[in-house]
Amino acid sequence: MGAVRVKVKLTNAIDEALVSRGMLNPNMLRVYETEALVDTGAVRTVLPMSIVEQLGLRIRGQQIAQYANGSEESIGVTEPVIIELIGRETTEATLVTGDIVLIGQTVLETLDLLVDCRNQRLIPNPEHPNYPVMRI
Repeated sequence: MGAVRVKVKLTNAIDEALVSRGMLNPNMLRVYETEALVDTGAVRTVLPMSIVEQLGLRIRGQQIAQYANGSEESIGVTEPVIIELIGRETTEATLVTGDIVLIGQTVLETLDLLVDCRNQRLIPNPEHPNYPVMRI
């Protein structure tokens, strides 16, 4: 299987809440757009520290992360980030490590997106092509 990359828009969720309440000038909303690697082996979304800093996110705590090679490390967990992919969005705390954006399973599940390995892309779940449906 080849790598699946997708354009992602990341927004500081606290900034967005303040803008919606009229407490922050919309021009001050911190947004970052980039290409992300979809990693079906990762549970959570991962951001590099450089992007965390550009978005003005605070590190709220630490989480033990286990890498594919079995090694473990304590890494930062951010304040909430709005993650937008192919017209769908969700909000979650992200992990901080590495130097690329990784989209993990929680975002894929929440947005009801599937990996189309043959065409190396993300697609909406064919059972719900127009909107995400969350299983409970």
